[in-house]
Amino acid sequence: MIRYILQRLFGMIVVMFLVVTIVFVIVRVTPGDPAAVMLGPDASAQDIADLRSRLGLDQTLLVQYFIYIGQMLKGDLGQSIFLNMPVTSALMARAEPTFFLTLFSLLIASVIALPIGIYAAYRRGSFIDQAATTVAMLAASIPSFWLGLILMQTFAVRLNIFPVSGYGGPDSSFLERMYHLTLPAFALGMVSSALILRFTRASMLDVLGDDYIRTARAKGLVERRVILKHALKNALIPILTVIGLTAAVLISGAVVTETVFGLPGVGSLVVSAVLRRDYPVIQGALLVIAALYVLINFAIDMLYLAIDPRVRY
Repeated sequence: MIRYILQRLFGMIVVMFLVVTIVFVIVRVTPGDPAAVMLGPDASAQDIADLRSRLGLDQTLLVQYFIYIGQMLKGDLGQSIFLNMPVTSALMARAEPTFFLTLFSLLIASVIALPIGIYAAYRRGSFIDQAATTVAMLAASIPSFWLGLILMQTFAVRLNIFPVSGYGGPDSSFLERMYHLTLPAFALGMVSSALILRFTRASMLDVLGDDYIRTARAKGLVERRVILKHALKNALIPILTVIGLTAAVLISGAVVTETVFGLPGVGSLVVSAVLRRDYPVIQGALLVIAALYVLINFAIDMLYLAIDPRVRY
């Protein structure tokens, strides 16, 4: 088991090193002078020279790379040009809405997909199974921002049940903030549930025909116990994998949804950074999102150990 964990940790380090290197190269191969692009066409030569010095762009490429790696190891993601604050602080200030939106969306997706996927596999070939598969394929083809606009028009504008946009005031309670996140969370959760549903159904179908399931039924066990304890437990590994990947996708996919609903999260911060060419914020957000991908995958690998003892061997 220790060897398994060490292998996963080593893989995390290698992946993050590659991500840091790729982000460094992307910024440096941008056509034109990055400092001139950030400041815009009205900047003077002195302003461009000052910014190049601040960003270390006046150094050789190798020196820039080692300085960049050193900053990453210290947790320094650079300084935002337009916000005039560290990128780490800017991301932390916007992390709460994105974090809760991701969790809320993942909860909605799981609550919708898991029971339907399990039941569809149990009733394979029935009308419910075919309807669930059709709806899942339809949901997977719907853009989350379009669904968000439909939900906003229906439940916020016409029915006036939920707020149109925003995250509540500075003194808003937790429940009020979750109330503001309901529509965007449903928009993301409904689309994300399609993939979880299809994987749950496929994984359950793989185990429902195995010998130990027939043996459990032959022993006279209650059907619910056979499905939930014996079948679902052995089908959990691919289901957990897709749930973890969905969580990572939701973090990066919240960019457009946050913009549509006016949420002050990391997504809206990245969009504004792209429009203002604030490259330190863009590359800092890329690194954080990549790190979250890696950490989520590592957490899933650790859950494998608890669910399936065969992983240890």
